[in-house]
Amino acid sequence: MEINLISDTVTKPTAGMLDAMMNAEVGDDVFKNDPTVNQLEAKVAELFGMEASLFFPSGSMTNQTAIKLHTQPGEQLICDKYAHVYNYEGGGASFNSGVSCKLVDGNRGMMTAEQVEAGINPPDFYHSPLTSLVCIENTTNKGGGACWSFDELKRIRKVCDDNNLKYHLDGARLWNAMVAKGETPKQYGALFDSISVCLSKGLGCPIGSVLVGSEKLIHEAVRVRKILGGGMRQAGFLAAAGIYALDNHVERLADDHRQALEIGSVLNNLEVIKKVEPIETNIIIFEVEESLISADVFVKKLEENNISIISMGQGKLRIVTHLDYTNTMHLKFLEILEDLF
Repeated sequence: MEINLISDTVTKPTAGMLDAMMNAEVGDDVFKNDPTVNQLEAKVAELFGMEASLFFPSGSMTNQTAIKLHTQPGEQLICDKYAHVYNYEGGGASFNSGVSCKLVDGNRGMMTAEQVEAGINPPDFYHSPLTSLVCIENTTNKGGGACWSFDELKRIRKVCDDNNLKYHLDGARLWNAMVAKGETPKQYGALFDSISVCLSKGLGCPIGSVLVGSEKLIHEAVRVRKILGGGMRQAGFLAAAGIYALDNHVERLADDHRQALEIGSVLNNLEVIKKVEPIETNIIIFEVEESLISADVFVKKLEENNISIISMGQGKLRIVTHLDYTNTMHLKFLEILEDLF
């Protein structure tokens, strides 16, 4: 039995999802003639109470499109030092939009309204970049699946309003946050200028993210998506997977969260583990006690037992629970952890 806990992106479509994909009615989405893509976009926009949305092949592309639309070259966005838009999108903010990132030293990928305000450059001081955008990531990947305080997000919104800044949410794992905290899409839709939501992580789709915003923003996003090479033809086969996932895979995220907590509990009781970071959703980040075992040896021992996890660098290891991680796998993994270490 192979157990892959590298990421929640490793899942394969379920039987029900495959049936939905194979029975999808499709057209040419570049001409906006794919009825299933149009249905998915309308569904997501309605979920968030926003005017429109646009289907993309990846979350990096949705984020990069939002940054491009909210900024001008030479300007600056504010984000936490752990933010995906800074660490894991290939320098796209500078390459695609010509903007720099003002990094905030937050807590587990989450910054405060006071920190955001302190990071804004004086708009009349032309020696520094003009601050024009604030980017939030919820849940935080590098922060171990941490969920933002919604009250803090509202305070940051006020800072944005007071300083004429746009507000973008990288919601790659927003579904996890909403399930964990009992929040709704419409709460987020009322707060942000644009939201990127991923379908290929916790929801288990093979591909796809959606950018949500105003009709004007999404109309402009179509052109940027084209420039970035994101126009797709009979994309309804993929959109059908997204519709199925939204109807069937959201509430079950609570199972992933429960399994993550149980893994964390076992890790905390192992002598070789130095620290397990707080667990709120489906991501476990931890460190080994280097005097007893190295991170590389820890990973190798698991690999010898057909279990895959990933290194985050700087001595941190990561485990991510997901749709394809069955209860049988879960019990086996816990048993192996206790036996090996």
